Parts: sequence; structure tokens; C-alpha cells
Amino acid sequence: MDGFNVSVAFFVLVVGVCQVLRWLSKRLLSPGTHGCLAREFAGSFQLCMSCLELKMLMEIGPWSGGFGLDVVLTLLFLLSAVHGASFDGASANPTVSLQEFLLLESSLAVTAAKLLAQGVGAGTGWALTRLYWSWELTQLHFIQNLIVPECSSSIRASLPLAAFVEGSCSFLFHLVLLKVRQSHPLYRVSALAATVTFLTYTAGPFTGAFFNPALATATTFHCLGSSFWDYIQVYWLGPLAGMLAALLLFQGNIPRLFQKNLLYSQKSKYKVPKAKVTAQVQSDKPQRKKKGGKSNSEPCA
Repeated sequence: MDGFNVSVAFFVLVVGVCQVLRWLSKRLLSPGTHGCLAREFAGSFQLCMSCLELKMLMEIGPWSGGFGLDVVLTLLFLLSAVHGASFDGASANPTVSLQEFLLLESSLAVTAAKLLAQGVGAGTGWALTRLYWSWELTQLHFIQNLIVPECSSSIRASLPLAAFVEGSCSFLFHLVLLKVRQSHPLYRVSALAATVTFLTYTAGPFTGAFFNPALATATTFHCLGSSFWDYIQVYWLGPLAGMLAALLLFQGNIPRLFQKNLLYSQKSKYKVPKAKVTAQVQSDKPQRKKKGGKSNSEPCA
């Protein structure tokens, strides 16, 4: 368990450093630069380093560290909750940033800046994690450092199935995100953490369950066993298609592309109950009889 304790200390250190980075950027940079660049960089940096260390524990821990999958999944849920609470509004996920663009919540320039910051943050996190592993502080890191140069692809299914799995994970994640995005932070963070844990447990054996293009690019694109185009189809096109499907199902349309609702009919928010209308018509009949002397027609000019 010494290796596990070192990894927990590593997670705490990474979150602490990223929190300091957010605090400094908020005070030293303009709000736009902080929101578009620094915040997304810190979020992707934190997410990538945590994911790489957690992936190492999940793959090596059961047979070398003396702890099972239940421990890793519990740690995954806690880390996901910490990420959701500490990201300060950052998504650290290109498909989420593209979703905000399609919902008319951000401009093209802002979205491009976020994507750039996410890519740089994930790449920096991967490089520093490799450096950290090279110190071989534990037996787990020693083993990981040996297998990193010859890592195998995370795609362990046929290409169509793998793309479908990543797309389905992205679809469910974005559907939950759209549902809880306006909810209380405690409920939103818990729901998203539970969703990430469930998707990782069910889809992890097939593709690693990244459903985050920047994270997948930094984590598995360099591994042997699949071509670059295979990785693009599974880890970029799959999650993008899942996000579009979730947005279309939730909204009925994609505001950036077209305004017409394709799935749901537009109904008036204000309706008069049918019972009240009937009662009012019946109450008007005696008055019409008194005025016109007839009950079946109105006087014409």
C-alpha cells in the first residue's frame, strides 16, 4: 500500500498546484485571458496528470500493489468530484467547449482559445507525469516506467464497436451534463462524478472510456497497436458524434446551426383550462337570451 499512498499524495499535490495556478491567474490576468486560457490550461493539466496516475493504478495495482478495482473506482469517484468542484467553470474537455459554442454561449475565437489551452495543458501534464514516473519512487512507478515506451493501444475492440462505445459514453455524459448544468453545485458535481465512474467501469475494458479528445490524445495516441486515423475515429469523431446526438435530443435543435426545433413541437406556455372556458360559455348564454331574445344567434348589423 506504500505505492498507493504515494499516488494519493501525488493527487493532492497536483490539485494544490493547480489551485495556486488558478488563484494567481485570476489576480494577475484579465478576466478574458483567465477564462479562456489559464483556467482551461489548469483544468486539463490537472485532469491529465490525475488520469495517467489513476490509469497506472488501475492496470498495475491489482497484481502488484495489493489492492483491487473497487479501491481504484472509489478513488476515481472522489477525484472526479474534486475536479468538478475545483475547475472553477473550466470544462477541460473539447467536446464540452464545442457544445457551448453550438449553444451560442461562446464565440468562435473563445472556443478556439479554449481548445488550444486544453491541448497544451494535457500535453504538459503528460510530459511532467512521465518525468515523475522516471524518478521511480515506488515499485508501481518502476514497472510503469519500463512499459511506457512500449505501451499498447487502449482500443481493445473492433474499430466500429470502439467508436460506438466512445460515442455512447460521450452521449450519456453530455446528456447528464445538460440536465444538471443549472442545478445546485453539490448535486451537479455528484451526478457527473457518478456518471464518469459508471462509464469508466462499463466501457473501460473496450476503449479506456476517455470520451475526452484532449485527454485521449495525451494518454494513448502515442501507443502502438492502432493507426493515427483509428485513434481519430474512436477518440475524436466518436465523442463528437455523441455530443451532437445528446444536444439534439435534449434541445430538439442545434442553435448555432438552425433555430427550428426538429424533434419537439413548440406549444404556448399560457393555456386557458378547458373547464373554465366551458363554464364561461354556459354563463354567457342567459345574458345573450335577455339581450337578443334568441338563444341561437347574435344580432347582425
